[in-house]
Amino acid sequence: MTVRKFATTDATFERSPGQDGDVFAGNVVDQRHGAPITIGYGRYGPNQRLVETLAVDDVMIVLEGRLSVSTGGGTETAGSGEIIHMPKGEQVTIRSHEEGALTAYVTYPHWQEAQS
Repeated sequence: MTVRKFATTDATFERSPGQDGDVFAGNVVDQRHGAPITIGYGRYGPNQRLVETLAVDDVMIVLEGRLSVSTGGGTETAGSGEIIHMPKGEQVTIRSHEEGALTAYVTYPHWQEAQS
């Protein structure tokens, strides 16, 4: 594996699995590249909601907009430049606000394999 850099234009966005809203994910590094982690971008339309029990450890970096992540323990809201860690096994509700959001993410292990 070589050192690489990425931009959102490198991602092919697909609707987030099991969702019918305006929530999309685009991996740029994953199991196909021999990496132990998945790296990609997420795009959330305005006022979207995603509910999931995490099968992987997930780190989201908010690049644009705002997201709120709620669990049984409370809610964290992150804006541009802020990071949210969501541990494996946690049930989360991720909500975008009126401006939507663009994120970068890193998961361990690969989220696509964990959901199959």
